[in-house]
Amino acid sequence: MKLYYAPGACSIGIHVVLEEIGKPYDAEVVNLREGAQFKPDFTAVNPKSKVPTLARDDGSVQTEYPAIAYWLARTNPYSNLLPDNLDLQARALELIDYCVATIHMQGFSRLFRASNFTPNAADEEAVKARGKELVEKGFANLDKALEGKDYAVGAYSIADSALFYVEFWAGRVGITLPPNCAAHLERMKARPAVQRVLQQEGLA
Repeated sequence: MKLYYAPGACSIGIHVVLEEIGKPYDAEVVNLREGAQFKPDFTAVNPKSKVPTLARDDGSVQTEYPAIAYWLARTNPYSNLLPDNLDLQARALELIDYCVATIHMQGFSRLFRASNFTPNAADEEAVKARGKELVEKGFANLDKALEGKDYAVGAYSIADSALFYVEFWAGRVGITLPPNCAAHLERMKARPAVQRVLQQEGLA
């Protein structure tokens, strides 16, 4: 397998999942700042021009964070990255989707790329303010979901990789995490797989 990633991007969560699984894999940096995601070398792999992208051993390519995380968990059941209980599986997928589709795409995207949400530069501060509001609401909901638990659905799962990357981003924009999320982030940073990924991505 090969993971195409950008250091510190949402792909860090999939990078963590791969390290948790422990199988050999290759990793290739896609320099988003230089626009490498739009160049032919990468669009030939993923025409969506985004990370994470996972090239499978059979030559096929898997895209989209929730799908990659789910596929990795189901094809590596010994790693125990997805609960056996159907209701808990649904909760794990629900949390992943909330992190990716709402906290990331609706909230953080406004903070990181305000110009994508308005043609008027004068409106960008308002866009960022709305993004911060959405992110903070998202973390309030995650904080409730984590109440009384070390990990998102009780036992460690792929859901925690998604929580981790949005929690990790909070520090980049000066957002204070609520207590359960802050404790979860520290718990994640103590995991050997996460420590290896932070080192590999130059973020330790």
